[in-house]
Amino acid sequence: MKALIQRVKRASVEVEGEIVGSIDHGLLALIGVEKHDDETSVEKLLHKLLHYRVFSDAEGKMNHNLQQVNGGLLLVSQFTLAADTRKGLRPSFSSAAPPAQGEALFNVLVTQARTAWPHVATGEFGADMQVALINDGPVTFLLES
Repeated sequence: MKALIQRVKRASVEVEGEIVGSIDHGLLALIGVEKHDDETSVEKLLHKLLHYRVFSDAEGKMNHNLQQVNGGLLLVSQFTLAADTRKGLRPSFSSAAPPAQGEALFNVLVTQARTAWPHVATGEFGADMQVALINDGPVTFLLES
């Protein structure tokens, strides 16, 4: 399971002209599910999302995590993160989870995240989404479980 995380001042997801999820200060996490992923992958990734230290302390060093800064977490399914781009000029999606598996694991992630942290918003799995954000830093990391 992969998450491309961006530290944001604010972020939102729109589907068919309506905002379905938004956060202020926090993390936007674009989530890619691969064939080999399971609930253990979800648990490992969620732990990283909540505890990865990407927020600045009083000295300007990245020593604080999402929970320490009371930030929001915006989870957005992102099928294209599972692409293999090592060869050629067109992505291969052979390592991506089938839609049913991807949706099921994304939903497990959302449920567990909401149980562990009160400030969770989401996009809509499989929808054509427009994501708006103001990247803070910019700070962007690729996490893998």
